[in-house]
Amino acid sequence: MTNPFGQQIQDFYDASTELWEEVWGEHLHHGYYGDRPPRRLNRRQAQIDLIDRLLDWVHATGNGTSLNEQSQVLDVGCGVGGSSLHLWQNLRCRATGITLSPVQARRASERSQQAGASGSLGFLVADALEVPFSDATFDWVWSLESGEHMPDKTRFLDECYRLLKPGGTLMLATWCHRPLDSGRLSATEVEHLRQLYQIYHLPYVISLPEYEAIAQGIGFENVQTEDWSPAVAPFWDVVLESALDPKVILGVLLSGWETIQGAFAINLMREGYQSGLIRYGVLCGRKPHA
Repeated sequence: MTNPFGQQIQDFYDASTELWEEVWGEHLHHGYYGDRPPRRLNRRQAQIDLIDRLLDWVHATGNGTSLNEQSQVLDVGCGVGGSSLHLWQNLRCRATGITLSPVQARRASERSQQAGASGSLGFLVADALEVPFSDATFDWVWSLESGEHMPDKTRFLDECYRLLKPGGTLMLATWCHRPLDSGRLSATEVEHLRQLYQIYHLPYVISLPEYEAIAQGIGFENVQTEDWSPAVAPFWDVVLESALDPKVILGVLLSGWETIQGAFAINLMREGYQSGLIRYGVLCGRKPHA
């Protein structure tokens, strides 16, 4: 395995995925709230809204090729298949999801079979730094909150570039830290990030401008970025409220130490967004036509 954090990430998601799906459903990512009060929006709907907003935004930038029955999407860090299933249900595109967690890959396959999509969707355990597919296989690479887990951001984006067909689209939504144009990270900020890295088994995160520079350096065209932090930050308030449910508390305790540690990080994420240290960056670009 190319990813030196791979086993830790696998253990974390193998232990926590069942509880997360039971409490939250099939989407293992932020929700999109915009200027809407979080308590007035169903939390699962907010997560679906994030997928739809990302699709709309990519198309608005001019980077989104149309997805249809012939389209092939690579869903990097697919979880239990939430994004792949949503894309198939709404656009009928084909998708292949990859994850480091056998538990997630198995559950995603089960869910696609239950939905009648097994002929269009496939899921496997694979390292995103060394994906077992040929060059120019996919029309889209969809990376929804997996970039933060990559120990080599440049190699990851280079792999995305390799896998895309000429004219293909990259969509990346990922946890970042604040841009460094206002100064280096303080000792307090570095310590805050270190705690998050330890709990979530993250190698490191970078700023959105750094992602943009990497994507442009690799050769992506029309690279567009936006900071969606205000629109997604309320997600962690909702997570905290749900975590106070006695059934959830019991589930966390029964799931083991990895999941317990993950619960401890909720407030770290909330505080990180409140201070401006943690940012939610979105990026899209297009592989040039040959």
